[in-house]
Amino acid sequence: MNQRLKSSFEWLRRFLPWPTLLCLSAVAFIIFSGENTVFRSIEYDEEIDSLEHALAAERDTMLYYQGLNARLASDAELMEQVVREQYGMKRASEDVYLFE
Repeated sequence: MNQRLKSSFEWLRRFLPWPTLLCLSAVAFIIFSGENTVFRSIEYDEEIDSLEHALAAERDTMLYYQGLNARLASDAELMEQVVREQYGMKRASEDVYLFE
């Protein structure tokens, strides 16, 4: 085993000089350790994508309710429909059944 290890070190010394090894180790240290690693960058990108999708969904919901608000201000029948459906209000001559 020692002979095999010794031959490996000889190969490294022959084909990879010390400055190259130092540079490669510095690059590996920068890539795989610290605050700005490749893996953290990938995690941050995935989190940004999920937050952008959530933001788009919230924006769609906001636009829906803004449109509903605008229609409720001008349409009395729609106002009555929304109040009766969401708040369970009824006319005096009606019976309301709520199913869950």
